[in-house]
Amino acid sequence: MLDWTLTDPMKIVFIGVSSIGMVLALILFNRIFGLRSFSKLSGFDFAITVAFGSILGATVIAEDPPVAQGAIALLSLFAVQALIASGRVRLDWFSSMLTNQPRLVWHDGEFIEAQMRKAQITRCDIIAKMREANAIQLDDVIAVVVETTGDISVLHKTGTDKTLDPVVMEGVTGWTGPE
Repeated sequence: MLDWTLTDPMKIVFIGVSSIGMVLALILFNRIFGLRSFSKLSGFDFAITVAFGSILGATVIAEDPPVAQGAIALLSLFAVQALIASGRVRLDWFSSMLTNQPRLVWHDGEFIEAQMRKAQITRCDIIAKMREANAIQLDDVIAVVVETTGDISVLHKTGTDKTLDPVVMEGVTGWTGPE
């Protein structure tokens, strides 16, 4: 009757041992492949990070924990991510194929509807992000950008300066340069 709440004590030991083994493999591979392994620089990076967690969880709770299989799966994902990152750095066409471009969706008090449609976000989404960024006056916000990861950046003016450095806006679709 209580079978669904109880488990064999040996299974608990296997779960503990496989958890330790998988976390050690994750740490080792992260040290080998670098900190970028868990970045959110692109949608692809985010997907890989989620896959790491999925493999870790699936391996740990498996009936017969396949720690070696889980470690090989992690290693494979780390290697694929490293190859793709290397390709993105070396080949512009490859980078543009894999990476979304950031989009300017608000600038100088105006919503940019065409960019909002392409980014698939609404006016309410932008306003919510402004509130989250502690913008209490629309005049305090210079621009809102949907980043390559889908995150939304709210750029505030500092003091009375309301200019954007072109370097900050480099590569942002919809940015036409200083007024």
